This record gives sequence, C-alpha cells and structure tokens, in this order.
Amino acid sequence: MKKIDIKKIVLSVAPLMGLLILIATFFLVGVQKDINITYGLKSIVNQSIVVAIVATGAIFIYTLGSFDISLGASVAVSALLGAIVYNKTESLLVMFITCIGIAVCISLFNSVLASVFNLPVFVTTIAMLSVLNALVLVLISANGTGSEIAIPASAVAGLDNVGFKITVFAIFLVLCIFIFNYTKIGRMQKFVGGNPLCAKLTGISDKKMGIIAFVMAGIGVGLGAFLSIVYAPTLTKNTASSVGMDVIIAIVFGGMPVSGGARSKITAATIGAFSMTFLGQIMTLFNLNTGIGQMVKAAIFIFVVFVATSDNRQKMLPR
Repeated sequence: MKKIDIKKIVLSVAPLMGLLILIATFFLVGVQKDINITYGLKSIVNQSIVVAIVATGAIFIYTLGSFDISLGASVAVSALLGAIVYNKTESLLVMFITCIGIAVCISLFNSVLASVFNLPVFVTTIAMLSVLNALVLVLISANGTGSEIAIPASAVAGLDNVGFKITVFAIFLVLCIFIFNYTKIGRMQKFVGGNPLCAKLTGISDKKMGIIAFVMAGIGVGLGAFLSIVYAPTLTKNTASSVGMDVIIAIVFGGMPVSGGARSKITAATIGAFSMTFLGQIMTLFNLNTGIGQMVKAAIFIFVVFVATSDNRQKMLPR
C-alpha cells in the first residue's frame, strides 16, 4: 500500500488555504471597521485581474524553468499602441486585436532572440525590459501630450465592470487549463521543465515548446493590456510598471515551484494574484503604510520560496 505523503498534501493545498484565510480576514476586519465590502471587493478585482491574466499566461514560461522579467513593460507598450490605434480608427475591436498582436509579437521576439543567440531567456528579457521601457517614452512623446496617451473614457465605459473583466479572465483561464492539463503540449512542457536533457533525448524540441509558451504568455499580456486601457483609459509611463514583479510574486504566492517542471500548475497565478491583493487590502485596513506592506510581501515571498524548495533541493534533476 502506497504511503500517503502528508507533507506533500499540505504544501499543495497551503496556497489555497492561505487565500481562503485572507478572504475571511478581509471580511472580518471589514465588518469590524464598517467599510463598504462590496466596493472593497470590486477594488480587489480591478487590482488583481491584470496580474492574474498576465501571470496565467506566464505559467507556460515558468514551467520550462525560465522567467520573463519584461512582462510589465510589454503590457505597457501593447496598451499604448492599442490606444494609439483606437484614436486613429475609433474601433474597440481593432484596439483589442492590436493589443493581442503586439504582445504576441514581442513575446515571440524574446523567444526567437533567445533561440538564435542560444541565451537563457531571462538574459534576453532583461535586455528587452530596457528596450520596451525606452519605447514607452518614445510612444508617449510622439503620439500623446508628452506625458500621456488617452482615449475617451466614454469609449470603454461599457466594458469597465467586474462582470466583463471576470468573463475575459475566465475564458482565458479555461483555455490555459485545457492546454496545460489535457493536451500533450502541457505534458511536454512539464517534461522539458523537469529535465530538459531527457526531454531532448526523447525528441521533444525545447525551442518549439519555448515558442508555444511565449505565444500563450503574449496572449495573456495582450488581454492584460486591453483591460488596463478599459480600467484606466489615460496611459502614462507608469502604466503597468509594477506588473512584471507582481507576476513573479503572484506565481510564487500561488505555490508554483520556481524550478518549473511537473509540479507546475496554472491555478497558481490566480491564487497568488488574489492573495497578494487581499493581503494588501488587509494591511491598508490596518493603516500600514506602503513601505511596511512591501516588506511584509517580501518576507512572505522569501518564506514561501524557502518552504516550497526545502524538500526538493537535493532532488533537482540535471538542467
């Protein structure tokens, strides 16, 4: 009879239990302090949804044992170009297609650049981060007022509601879960992330898996860019500036192993993104300043990484 690994079970459910505890704490503190719970939940959704969508797509990259640090800048560039196109065409559909198309192109460029020069993905994405940040400034300077690019708020007012945003996120999440858990693409990506040498010997192309991963990440970035415009139709150089780091923290908060591989899971992005936001809201209710909040998140981040890897440090396969 197979022995039940209690520690493994506890670690697997800990992120979800953590989120449920944070939700319960938010409601208890909110009731005690007599805040508008409905408004607070709406604010949490608005703050979490872009990070959750971008992180869900990024899971495919993280599963391969890599990470993309330029995701936030990619969201900003895609959103800015989408807004510019809308101002030229006055079509939300064209703006949506532009956001997705630009984001996928940027992601593919990162993937191809890494393949051509045979560099680790994080090296190319660090370089792209600088390029994209510079491009943000160029786009705003050339097409905006010098400090911002805006579209009429009335153009997206009908989409700026919780129901629409959750629907967009749910559709993308279901698509990612299907590909990741129920197709050979997901299985091969976990194989590559767990042991790239063995995967290569079995005929799996790591470059092909990388391209697919970056396409999925690009779709997530494009959706995040579109929803960023819907939420804040006035875009500045600070648009999505924190998304890149928030994605990394959210994925770890959600229980995703930093090494990728077979233990990777799509739901980590959702759990982590909402856990982060609920934690932030709770600290706000206790009147803790932003600096303390960031230190608490950093401490939890380090603790989660330590716990998640403590049982696997001696079990890492050759990479």
